[in-house]
Amino acid sequence: MTQPQARQLKLGAILSGVGSDHYTWRDPELPGDASIDIDWYIENARLAEASKFDLAFIVDSPFITPDTAPHFLNRLEPLTLLSALAVSTSKIGLVGTLTTSYWEPYNVARQFGSLDNISKGRAGWNVVTTGLEGAARNYGREEHFDHAVRYRRAKEFVEVVQGLWDSYEDDAFPRDRAAGIFLDKSKQHALNHKGEFFSVAGPLALSRSKQGQPVIFQAGDSDEGRNLGAQIAEGTFTSSDSFETAQAYYQDLKRRAAALGRDPDRIIVLPGLFPIIAETDEEAEALAASLEGEVKIEKLLVELGRAFGYHDFSRYPLDGPFPDVSNLSLNSYKGRAERIVRTAQDEGLTLRETAYRFGRFRSSFVGSPETIADEIERWFRGGAADGFLLRVGRPREFALFRERVVPLLQARGLFRTEYEHDTLRGHLGLEVPENRWSRTQSALAAAE
Repeated sequence: MTQPQARQLKLGAILSGVGSDHYTWRDPELPGDASIDIDWYIENARLAEASKFDLAFIVDSPFITPDTAPHFLNRLEPLTLLSALAVSTSKIGLVGTLTTSYWEPYNVARQFGSLDNISKGRAGWNVVTTGLEGAARNYGREEHFDHAVRYRRAKEFVEVVQGLWDSYEDDAFPRDRAAGIFLDKSKQHALNHKGEFFSVAGPLALSRSKQGQPVIFQAGDSDEGRNLGAQIAEGTFTSSDSFETAQAYYQDLKRRAAALGRDPDRIIVLPGLFPIIAETDEEAEALAASLEGEVKIEKLLVELGRAFGYHDFSRYPLDGPFPDVSNLSLNSYKGRAERIVRTAQDEGLTLRETAYRFGRFRSSFVGSPETIADEIERWFRGGAADGFLLRVGRPREFALFRERVVPLLQARGLFRTEYEHDTLRGHLGLEVPENRWSRTQSALAAAE
């Protein structure tokens, strides 16, 4: 009798170039053009693969302002970038963000399906609905879709894309030269979808990869976002500022999935991991303090405003009460905006205090390699995470994590020492989804 495999940690690498904060780009060891340098991405994807990471992840959004963080100001488009990484690596998963609010399902199915074939089954799609209201004006709209509408649209969007990915059954192409049969026409299927938002005939002119379909990830913290994740996601990306909030999110999402009849263990929860590592805890704390000291209040106000559609908080008195923003639609990052307002009101915070609380990121992972490994293990064993997404930016910290933290996790039996699979689904322990048309035929045959 085979023993059940022990649960293992999953690790992803966020390749964020010059950084999604306002100080990473100043690191002298980091190329100033890292966010548009394909050689930088290839090098770091290969380093992550050498350390047996599950996936590399590319974030994205379709709107910027002059105050946007450096990486977002000037970066490569995710699908183009990931295709280059696909032919520069062989094992690591390749995941990109793409919005359902300003694309069409047929295009997305074709793009991610192509990446999945190019990479031989290593693609993943991070489904987002776009939090920034300004994106609407980049796509011919005066107003952003309403928050609830965005999530209904996203659910239908994903259903259409997954339907298109199943256009061909896995044995649809006999390629019989002698008989002159390239395609078994009975195994090509039009989708003929007509729904609230989309009308898509199909079929998609692309067969499935060896992992069946790209892995669906989702990132959303509002009530609607969590519901969507529970419905469609095979992995979720989340941001938690403490063990307790991470644990609450983890339990809530798994509970929602179970209520829908899904196996909660089939949703991999990956909080962001932004460690500050040094040889000792004292050195790491000193480094964290120095990094925080580099960020000016003006930048914190900009970051605070991002959750409110880049609302300008500089117009209010810094040491007055957090301003009444009830006139705002909160149609951007709704879950985060509501949490900021609720916390500021409950604790009676000033604007300055709110900016320091929410405008800067104070890592929960600060210390020596041993301390970082201990905290990762605590979150993993304590029901707060199935793994983590490590932000890759400052070269020294990434090297310390790979060379000092990963071996500790491996020695504890928490993380692989070698790849056992060559697809993203294999790495994550997810099943290959059966083609829906083949499944229907099998069910009909069984009923006869």
